[in-house]
Amino acid sequence: MNEYSRVPVAEEEKNRSYYKYFMRELKDIPEVKQKVLEHPLLPEGDGLEPEDRNKIFEPGTLPDEMGVSKMKSGGYCFANHTKFPEANGEMLQWWFAWHPLECLRYSIWDPRDHYEVAVSDKDRKKLLDPQVSNLEKCQNVQHMNKESVLLGTDPIQVNLSFKKPSDMGFEEQWIGTEKCSFFLCGNVIKPEGDGLPIVLMHTARDLEDGCELRSRIWVGYQIVNGEVCCVAPENFELSEEQLRSQLQHHFFEFTNLAEILPAIYAEEKDHWE
Repeated sequence: MNEYSRVPVAEEEKNRSYYKYFMRELKDIPEVKQKVLEHPLLPEGDGLEPEDRNKIFEPGTLPDEMGVSKMKSGGYCFANHTKFPEANGEMLQWWFAWHPLECLRYSIWDPRDHYEVAVSDKDRKKLLDPQVSNLEKCQNVQHMNKESVLLGTDPIQVNLSFKKPSDMGFEEQWIGTEKCSFFLCGNVIKPEGDGLPIVLMHTARDLEDGCELRSRIWVGYQIVNGEVCCVAPENFELSEEQLRSQLQHHFFEFTNLAEILPAIYAEEKDHWE
């Protein structure tokens, strides 16, 4: 893969049992996704509009599983589809509850772009509570991330406010069924710099040989009290290079999470502190 540098980590973190995942050789983006990056913008009308978000629970696939779509009301939707061999939705739900407890855990996901993560004392207590399910640990919590969102740029502060799916207008009854083995959704409060507010959604379906993660990131939107709000400026446009760079980030981080998830889950699933 192309040359890259790893984010800095604290000396004491190098003694963690999972530091080996930080130092592994990173996997390049699959060829099929590299082809998508050549022309990231999908045909008009193919994108999943945020108002139609519950179509994600329907059988089969949607026209925009990989790529970027311009939304009718002005924002964009970034879509990613990732196969996780030998993994399942339970592992993904655990990962999103477990990794924000320490910066190194966040960094091993994407050692090139993920610098730091933090949670409040209140949220930390919730994440460490064995009586709280992993699904609930991914709801009504906030992750304060520092990451490089666009390839080759300095890291910025990105605060993700994860919500209860029903509070964001998702049909919660499908979670835990064959339609949905993992679910995570929330609002990204306006990132540091020139970034726009974002709505994000990750869901998975279990397969015979693993699971498939399907992601939608709506740039220029927030969902408040279940209602979609477009906050993108009038005539908002991103260049093809901006679309490519942000989509490449999503492709890269989940390609590498798929590589490590089954092994790290087997080794660390009961180790929260």
